[in-house]
Amino acid sequence: MTRRVLVTGAASGLGAALTTAFRARGDDVLATDRVGGTGIEALDITSDADWSAALTTVQQRWGGLDVLVNNAGVAGGGRIERCSLDEWRWITEINLFGAVRGVQTFTPMFKDQHAGHIVNIASLAGLVHPAGMGSYNAVKAAVVAFTETCSHELAAYGVRASVVCPSYFRTNLVESMQGNDEAVGTLMAHLIENSAVSADDVAAAVLAGMDAGDEMIVPDEAARSAYLLKWTDRPGYDQVMRAQARKLDGAAHE
Repeated sequence: MTRRVLVTGAASGLGAALTTAFRARGDDVLATDRVGGTGIEALDITSDADWSAALTTVQQRWGGLDVLVNNAGVAGGGRIERCSLDEWRWITEINLFGAVRGVQTFTPMFKDQHAGHIVNIASLAGLVHPAGMGSYNAVKAAVVAFTETCSHELAAYGVRASVVCPSYFRTNLVESMQGNDEAVGTLMAHLIENSAVSADDVAAAVLAGMDAGDEMIVPDEAARSAYLLKWTDRPGYDQVMRAQARKLDGAAHE
């Protein structure tokens, strides 16, 4: 069965990989990004007007929607005293409120259809909370919580909700990073560039998780291991996290 899919942040990275993966299965995809381009519809996820326009496009093109993928997001972070409130507001507006806007826009359609699937791309940072990333951790944890709420609230309407929590994988996400804590930016860039996991790997795991009916998709082994450690050996997990915090402080003073 051909699905009708809207993907945000589809011009590059995981969004582009998801678009390719859905289309390879025969799905129809409305690929969107903040700046439109060839094969990409313009959609700024922080704009109510853009979301309203996306809804109109979907209604006119398909008359309904099967899958909404809230993928667009940015990187950010910084140690507690270095991450400004302006940085907090910036990352929250995009990474949390962008997804909330998308879900609110299409929920009435999903309810009317008594069908649909919301897929919110969060991060392992929503489950495991390393030092130096307070703002990023907080908004991704909020996306996890919001998605679970959607799952409970919309189940009676036949609507599913899944949250995706990958660890670091090779993407251009670091290009969007803002913040005054250069040590955190350097660390994130290193982890992303040296990851063995690609955006295509994550996209394949997302589709497999959707097929399996998973409400939480943890797509890579590093993410699964870190999350398992937190639940099965909390003292060991805390020891790892605090060692990373000390390493980050040491790198900042070099």
